[in-house]
Amino acid sequence: MLKGKTILLGVTGGIAAYKAAYLTSALVKLHASVEVIMTEHATQFITPLTFEQLTGNRCMVDTFDRNFSHQVEHIALADRTDLVMIAPATANVCAKLAHGLADDMLTTTVLACRCPKLIAPAMNTNMYENPVTQDNLDILARYGWEVIAPASGRLACGAVGPGKLPEPDLLLQHILRAVALPHDLTGKKVLVTAGPTQESLDPVRYLTNHSTGKMGYAIAKMAMLRGAEVTLISGPTALEKPPFVEVVDVRSAQDMFEAVAARCEQSDLIFKAAAVADYTPAGYSDDKIKKKDSDMSIPLKRTQDILKYLGEHRREGQVICGFSMETRDMVENSRAKLAKKKVDMICANNLKVAGAGFGVDTNVLTVITAGGVEELPLMSKEKAAGRILDRAAGMLGK
Repeated sequence: MLKGKTILLGVTGGIAAYKAAYLTSALVKLHASVEVIMTEHATQFITPLTFEQLTGNRCMVDTFDRNFSHQVEHIALADRTDLVMIAPATANVCAKLAHGLADDMLTTTVLACRCPKLIAPAMNTNMYENPVTQDNLDILARYGWEVIAPASGRLACGAVGPGKLPEPDLLLQHILRAVALPHDLTGKKVLVTAGPTQESLDPVRYLTNHSTGKMGYAIAKMAMLRGAEVTLISGPTALEKPPFVEVVDVRSAQDMFEAVAARCEQSDLIFKAAAVADYTPAGYSDDKIKKKDSDMSIPLKRTQDILKYLGEHRREGQVICGFSMETRDMVENSRAKLAKKKVDMICANNLKVAGAGFGVDTNVLTVITAGGVEELPLMSKEKAAGRILDRAAGMLGK
């Protein structure tokens, strides 16, 4: 996702500097070009050679190293950088960056950068909570820096509290949100439903389906990366919650209906990817239903049709996308659903097609609108989510 991007990673003198190596490796795996600048103090915790081996680029420390090219190196690097991340950032470096001090390779280069800048302070709890440090972080935020709050826990110095550098995976997610994709959905509110619902029979048993929620979670993640404000209403899944997304956990079809109805009015784009139960038990037993020698039948009643509700209560300018999983007559059934539910788009797939079923990381979608039918090839669910978002975003305002 970072192919063609240059990430400047600044590493300063704290024990958490070792985590920067893991972050560097993760960035390289996403095809980013990573340039690392270390402060002199950082080299006491981890060597420049580590980063050179990981990135294939020279790790810079001294501003006046005569082995650099004839260009003014810090200016040339600043010009080609797409994002700056300082991790870990000591209190000293936070103070220097907040006040424009530039006395080494890192601070002079960053002062010349016009790209997005992220900083992850990591230090002793008392140093972090000191009003001077907090003022410096506030100054950086006012100048457009994204300040990533430290984690809390036991620090290397023995103190317990905030000051730990967040794990590399979280730092990576901040970078992806900032530069992985164009922010063409900035200012838009996106509502996504995902996963199955569970309809309880008694305290032990429930009715459900095979949905894992992967398609809906992919849409939520990709919309977030494109700058949208995303709310994900999720039935029970084993998936990790996407970062920077408001997740509303629900269980039953009625729970999901109530959560959607409370939030749909303010949403610009709605993607109803959840596999909501069409029927729920007509009654619930407070005690476990005991088995008998004879067969048992379970009376069922219809649940609220969420997509139909959305179509009937839509506000002007809203784009609504439903999903349809079929085993036969996919296009015909989905076209009928498009008209009946009064929505803008139906994303259909056939459970019998390889790569399009439950629980896999791929999908084979057919996108159906009033204007026609588009068949998408087999692709990852994240790529499919991107294509769906493209189509939906193109309908906004029409």
